[in-house]
Amino acid sequence: MLLHIAYLIAIAAEAMTAALVAGRRNMDWLGVCVIACITALGGGTLRDVLLGHHPLGWVEHPIYLGVTIGAALLTAVVAPIMRKLRTAFLVLDALGLVVFTIIGCNVGITMELPVFIVLISGMITGTFGGVLRDMLCGQIPLLFQKELYATVSLLTGLIYVAAQRLGLSHDGAMCIAMTIGFTVRMLAIRYHWEMPKFVYKEDWD
Repeated sequence: MLLHIAYLIAIAAEAMTAALVAGRRNMDWLGVCVIACITALGGGTLRDVLLGHHPLGWVEHPIYLGVTIGAALLTAVVAPIMRKLRTAFLVLDALGLVVFTIIGCNVGITMELPVFIVLISGMITGTFGGVLRDMLCGQIPLLFQKELYATVSLLTGLIYVAAQRLGLSHDGAMCIAMTIGFTVRMLAIRYHWEMPKFVYKEDWD
């Protein structure tokens, strides 16, 4: 129940940040809702399609679409005050990352997939909604530029899976993995931790 509540909060937060991105691209309200849904639910949808896991989460639980669309439309209405909530959204985004990752890992575990695929399932769920958003909005995904994001997702999934293999209960493993993953993500934001970049500007001509 706690994980489900956290998931609803996370998809609402992701939808709201996505709506702001769509607004900066001068999209109409339909575009805002589509971008919000893709951002909040796209990672899980892509995971389910790749793994053949059906029904899709938002098909089985239409309330997810309702929460996402409602959050997006609310954002369009109250956008002028959203800047004041930036810190809150960073916290909720970090929470969403670890929650999505745990849920994605659970899908892989339920399907009895190899550990490596379980971790990939968690990472796709946690990060690829943002990748799809950035691609549709015509920009290079932040995930591939500087954000210590996918690494945090993989770390969260690895701790979650390892803790269960070591005999911890599901709830215990979930709490430990979410706490560590959330802490690392917030530290990365605070201290601007980034992945090493590959820069190549030589001309081949």
